Amino acid sequence: MSSTDFRELGHMDISDEDIMRAMKSLQGYIDITPADFREVYRVAYALARDRLMTAFKASDIMTTPVHVVKTDTDLVQTAILLAEKSISGAPVTDRDGRVVGMISEKDFLCKMGADQRGSFMQIIAQCLKNKGCVAAPMLKRSAGDIMSAPAITITADFSIGRISALMIEKNINRLPVVDAANKPAGIVTRSDLVNTYCTLGS
Repeated sequence: MSSTDFRELGHMDISDEDIMRAMKSLQGYIDITPADFREVYRVAYALARDRLMTAFKASDIMTTPVHVVKTDTDLVQTAILLAEKSISGAPVTDRDGRVVGMISEKDFLCKMGADQRGSFMQIIAQCLKNKGCVAAPMLKRSAGDIMSAPAITITADFSIGRISALMIEKNINRLPVVDAANKPAGIVTRSDLVNTYCTLGS
């Protein structure tokens, strides 16, 4: 998904021909011009879109249960979990189960020498140039050593509009949903938002 705000997505212009055909398809006489109809449609569409963006909450679209790792989980086990679950990131919890950070492919890539864009091909280039595995120095490190912290979290009552705006502002792909004790209750990803938006638009 691009950084375009969800509130700007889904807008579709309608032509005068579309309007005339729609008006003709209705029973009876409608005393309204195509321009008036288009304006009413645009306002109604915007209101409906904004209503949906606030009506749906994190609790409606979040994924549960959440796959988490602890701060002292070694990076080998962390990588295995992400690979086995086919996920690119997970919340990191402390000994009390509270979310204290996030760990993702980007964190691994950055620690292996990639820049902030986290390019996998940069890592391949590093391995070939150094004639060795650039991941080796991480063998004795844990999730807490490389996680992104503090964690940016949301609560179950966050609207999908607020969630998408926060992801865009922070340039992140996932948000842990936490309860009152800051323990993981779910997770919302950009894919969840895209799927929800596509469902609403269908």
